[in-house]
Amino acid sequence: MKKPILTSLFFALVMVAGCTPLGENIARKADTAGIEEEAPQAASPGDVETSSLVDPSTERIILRYGPTIKRYAERYGFDWRLVLAIMKQESRFAHRAESHKGATGLMQIMPGTGEELARKLALVDLSHPENNIRGGIFYLRRLYDMFGGKNEADRLKLTLAAYNAGVSRVRDAQEMASYLHEQPTEWQSVKDMLPLMSKRYHSLHNSVWGQEKPKSGWFGNARETVKYVDSVMDYYDDYRQVLN
Repeated sequence: MKKPILTSLFFALVMVAGCTPLGENIARKADTAGIEEEAPQAASPGDVETSSLVDPSTERIILRYGPTIKRYAERYGFDWRLVLAIMKQESRFAHRAESHKGATGLMQIMPGTGEELARKLALVDLSHPENNIRGGIFYLRRLYDMFGGKNEADRLKLTLAAYNAGVSRVRDAQEMASYLHEQPTEWQSVKDMLPLMSKRYHSLHNSVWGQEKPKSGWFGNARETVKYVDSVMDYYDDYRQVLN
């Protein structure tokens, strides 16, 4: 049976679009394709406990949106503290944040990605904080499902890199890693390949792809993507120490 046209379009989109610039059970198995979405509900501050070690901005976001973050993180198989870490890196918890590329909200969803998420999840307004959280976590799960590998930490870091730079960038880096006899499912290998996707390595690109640039085009933001992954993981480690 053929997939619906909308689903095909969604997967085509996530291959090229990213969002802006480890412990056990980080991301559990979830069937996002078969989940029936529910309408957002108002957050209830009393449902979430905070720690005296949490900074004020994090505490405020937990009190306001903690139940929403936890609900959708659980639905799509993620640790809610990971989502919190992504949110801090992406928007510094500013729900009206907008990047120069047009990414918006707490999860900094790009316009094209947002349009497809809105259709897929039947959301009217992705700028609404709860809808933005919901769409961002759903999108994160879609990315996660695109990567394999036995090591959960590596898989998660590849997912984060794709969230920042786009799936196509990570796929090209994996393909280059395979060409150079490295391990494409390991983050360290992909991390080492990302700088090699810049214009200065056009000769290498000719060897790998038979053209002067990777399939996704030249990539000059490797340092930004690596820093993004490292920062999210650092925040995540911090949150796991002080939040239950």
